[in-house]
Amino acid sequence: MRSTHTADRSSMSVRRSVALLICAAALAPPASVFAAYSAGTPEQIAWVRRAASNFVSAELSGNGAGACAILNAPLRATQHHRTCAQRWNAKLAALLREPGGRARLRAQKHAIPSAVVVIHSNVASLELATPLMNSRPTQFLWTENCWMLRS
Repeated sequence: MRSTHTADRSSMSVRRSVALLICAAALAPPASVFAAYSAGTPEQIAWVRRAASNFVSAELSGNGAGACAILNAPLRATQHHRTCAQRWNAKLAALLREPGGRARLRAQKHAIPSAVVVIHSNVASLELATPLMNSRPTQFLWTENCWMLRS
């Protein structure tokens, strides 16, 4: 009779331990919560977010020159006799005409304030669901005394 009582107590102890582990795991935040923090000084992070927000605002308003003002110098160069502003004005006109184009930009603008920013030396990445300029992750380069978007 004693061995049955000891076995019951052992299985209760194992079940209790398993239940406690399950409860602890359920209460612990997922690993992504710990990874979701930005890295860099608060000023750097704010500056990257502001640059991204200014870029998307320029896109929403169809302002090619404003979008170009945020781009890294090689991206602003004249190509095929067209200035950066001319190229971006054409690109933005097409983007804003396509179904859902403006909504995607608004969603990006809404996501920027809470997006993860990771800064390593003179390069910053901004993690958005849909990247700016089709590069994953969106990257900025510290140049010309400010954060400039690069592809």
